[in-house]
Amino acid sequence: MSTDRIPAPAVARASAVLDLLARAGRPVTLAELARTLQLPKSSLHGLCATLEQLNLITRLEGGQMTLGPHVMMWANAFMARLDITQEFFASWDDMRILPEETITLSVRDGAEVVYIACRNGKHPLGLSFHAGMRLPAVYTATGLAMLSTLPDSSIRKLFGGTGHAWPEPLTAKGVRDAESLITELQRTRQRGYSLDHECVREGMYCYGAPVFDSRHPEAVAGVAVSIRSLEANPALEARAGQAIRKLADRLSERLGAWQGR
Repeated sequence: MSTDRIPAPAVARASAVLDLLARAGRPVTLAELARTLQLPKSSLHGLCATLEQLNLITRLEGGQMTLGPHVMMWANAFMARLDITQEFFASWDDMRILPEETITLSVRDGAEVVYIACRNGKHPLGLSFHAGMRLPAVYTATGLAMLSTLPDSSIRKLFGGTGHAWPEPLTAKGVRDAESLITELQRTRQRGYSLDHECVREGMYCYGAPVFDSRHPEAVAGVAVSIRSLEANPALEARAGQAIRKLADRLSERLGAWQGR
């Protein structure tokens, strides 16, 4: 883990510890932290002790660590600021389009998406979405939708630069390099919505669209609807794409985005 160009390396190291604990989804030992982050145990020991005092991490009886309760305060503050989760569900219900299908709302965290609101539908997909779930952005409908709002240069920097390993594939489908991703994002812009054809889960198709606010040129969130691939046909796909595009526009308006975007 290099912090040479970061003004406050200690903050960067603390953030890396919290990120690792969040992604692990299970208790993690100090030795595992040191090995993964490539930091000396002596430095991590003092850092983790401070984070524990601040309730940012919780140390279990066996010495393993998990995220602490103070993190939830930040999560709740973020959710309150975003304030679109209820609108997300209400708008979809009001539209009465594909009401029994799975819908998701996510934000982008670098090369990943983080799901912040999910409603799993009545039709089983073989995958249950849940708040806090992380997936590689390049394989998800919401991720592709949000990435489509970035310039190509940012995509190359995020996924094509040295030291940036390509995300581990989830299925045999999906793009495998930055230039293929850029081509797919161009199609997404032309279409108005993104496609995930079994890139996250075999047998599942997803359609996504970006959500904007009044301050940022790039998307601040993404929404998607998922259906079983066996039920997909051109008419249903067009219907799903148009519906998710309409939902994204509603949420963007709710966040004050320029209506002529």
